[in-house]
Parts: sequence; structure tokens; C-alpha cells
Amino acid sequence: MPGTRKLGRSTDHRKAMLRGLVTYLLENGRIETTVTRAKEVSSMAEKMITIAKDDSLQSKRRVMAYVTKEDVVKKLFDEIAPKYKDVNGGYCRIIKIGPRRGDAAEMCIIELV
Repeated sequence: MPGTRKLGRSTDHRKAMLRGLVTYLLENGRIETTVTRAKEVSSMAEKMITIAKDDSLQSKRRVMAYVTKEDVVKKLFDEIAPKYKDVNGGYCRIIKIGPRRGDAAEMCIIELV
């Protein structure tokens, strides 16, 4: 169930961070982050792509309420969602790349398949 990890932040900070990471992932296609953040971002990004597969006004409003940039929403509905029209889930891939140098946090790359 998405949203169960607290990530050591207050609720508002956590929601804002996840919105930013999801927006950045949809904009660029891949990001480098910690494993726990990547798991949360993956579930939310997959929800956004699933909502965008239904190209209606209500789905656009739901995605616009979460994604922070309008051009990313346009890209999601025009390019990303049609690519996954016949796929039922599994839109993101998490690849572990080892510990971070400063604090040894487990790092990974999350990308759209």
C-alpha cells in the first residue's frame, strides 16, 4: 500500500518530496535516489500512469492535483501513457547501485521501463 513509509519526515514534507520526485521521474525518465524513496516513488508514479491511461478530463484533473508541472502532465498524457496502453502495471524498474559514500545509504536508480 503506497504511503506507509514515513521516511523520517513530517507529513507535509514527505508529500511535497514525493510529489517532486514523481514529477522529476516522469519528466526525465530516470532518477537516482535511496531504495526506500524509490519504492514509494514507484508506487505513486505507477498510479499516475494508470490514471493517465484513461484520457478524460477527470483523470487530467486528478493528475494535475499531484504532479507539479503542467508540461510534465502534457508529456504524461501525450507520450508516456499511450506507450503503456496494453500493459497492466510494472511501469518502473528499480536497479540497486550500492551504498552512498557519505552515510552508506543503499542507493538505486529508478527508471521507466
